[in-house]
Amino acid sequence: MKIIVLVTMTLICSGALAQNNVKLKLDKQYVHLPVSYDGNDETRLQLIVENEAVREFDIFLPDANPDFWVFLDVSEFGNKKATLKTRYGEEKKGLNLVYVSDNRKYLDNVYSEDFRPQIHFSTMRGWINDPNGLIYYDGEYHLFYQHNPYGYDWGNMHWGHAVSTDLLRWEQLPEALYPDEIGVAYSGSAVIDYANTSGFQSGDENVMVAIYTSTWFPERDQEAAGETPLERQSIAYSNDRGRTWTKYEGNPVIGDRRELLGTGNDRDPNVFWHEPTQKWVMILFERIGLSIFNSDNLKDWEQQSHFETFWECPELFELPIDGDAENTKWVVYDAGGDYVLGDFDGKEFKVTSGAHNYINGEFFAAQTYENIPEEDGRRIQLGWGTIQSPGMPFNMMMAFPTELTLRTTAKGVRMFNEPVAEIEELHSKAYSWENISGEQANEHLKNIGTDVLHVKCVIDNISTNGYRLSFGQDELRYTIRNNTFIYRDEELIFKYMPENGSNEITYEIIIDRTSIEVFVDNGRLTMILPRTQTIDQEPLAFSPEDERINIKSLEVFEMKSIWGK
Repeated sequence: MKIIVLVTMTLICSGALAQNNVKLKLDKQYVHLPVSYDGNDETRLQLIVENEAVREFDIFLPDANPDFWVFLDVSEFGNKKATLKTRYGEEKKGLNLVYVSDNRKYLDNVYSEDFRPQIHFSTMRGWINDPNGLIYYDGEYHLFYQHNPYGYDWGNMHWGHAVSTDLLRWEQLPEALYPDEIGVAYSGSAVIDYANTSGFQSGDENVMVAIYTSTWFPERDQEAAGETPLERQSIAYSNDRGRTWTKYEGNPVIGDRRELLGTGNDRDPNVFWHEPTQKWVMILFERIGLSIFNSDNLKDWEQQSHFETFWECPELFELPIDGDAENTKWVVYDAGGDYVLGDFDGKEFKVTSGAHNYINGEFFAAQTYENIPEEDGRRIQLGWGTIQSPGMPFNMMMAFPTELTLRTTAKGVRMFNEPVAEIEELHSKAYSWENISGEQANEHLKNIGTDVLHVKCVIDNISTNGYRLSFGQDELRYTIRNNTFIYRDEELIFKYMPENGSNEITYEIIIDRTSIEVFVDNGRLTMILPRTQTIDQEPLAFSPEDERINIKSLEVFEMKSIWGK
């Protein structure tokens, strides 16, 4: 008997036995999971409740000493017993580390980590990419996004969810959409179905409907190895302002089109209500172009047209030219920042200008908000800032929210992109100077007490052959001779010529701990640049190439954190 007790205690204390499952009682809110950053030990786990796999995901599960912890909200399962098991029967020591608790002590310093963006949204834990389902409703801006809650890298695509009342400060909510038997939840959009055309409304709240791509990978089923991934379009709905979601039992609403298209590319539905035709409109990336569908009820869709331009994550929206509501153009843009202008009748888009580009750098898969109140009238954009976060328990971020407008230029109508006016709410200390040299500016900038800044300046191009804007270890150089922006010694190069041979360039710059966003000449060109992640960097300095630089005006604002810390 003494030997048995000793062995039992040893096994419990060491936590070293590999096993293929662990029994859990879901009497607390969270199951806590250990994670390593990478390795060759990725495992597929299933959470089994009452003989049903309610969650399935891939995770780098360490044997010991996790790099960080993540959590799985299990509050919907009450006090039920569950089993967390490996899908294919592998034995893992890391299962010994899993525990159930209401407490998330490992989040005590969340949003205060060394390289946590302070004025850009990032998730508490895990990877994020494309913004999805951007919708305004009842005083809240909803941000859904591609999310891997269980690791540092891409995978396990869910729809994460956060809300804000001011586009600045975000509250992260539980996952909105989980993977299911027909696939993981890829990108899409959301609408408010005010007329209840879908029949989904069940209470006093207007129903919110998400339209997304269900992507099935053959590797999720070992018997299907070698098959082509399958992308289909699905819908889900919420009657409580996006807090809980029900997937439509008739999913997918647009099924397998691989034979018709000759490809598996069939994703990223963007949907809006087209008032003139009283129809729902979907623009969908298919094959090597974009297809337009119509629906009366968000369930039954009929293709109307197709045009071959651009790649994934398309969007279609209308904007006034120079603020004139009687003079508009429709915009189609894609994930990479290319866009065309044209006319749209509800069924067919006809290109009249383009392709053009308005943004370069670490930016992808932008989307704009639907349902903005008419009295506001802005077309507000969020994009994925593709800037990694090494050594952090989260990865990537969202770019700062911007407003899109169409303006007449010497080369025709073009789209401009500027930070939303709400940015001023984050201003703390303010500094302002006029007609100073680069040397004088640098003396002033040495007294700035933070590396998170909002900067506005106008630089005279006549007085110099070029200049450098230094952000600690990183430099953005502009040369007058060939009108070129160069970042990090020719790592990124952008051509830019001021309008009508202007003698000056205006800059609006947002500097965060890991990123630099540069809006040139009121957003005619936007650059989103990665920042070297080093503690205590100098945030900004000016360096003329020929010892002369005239800064006509310089405004600098120290910024408050959006996380309230």
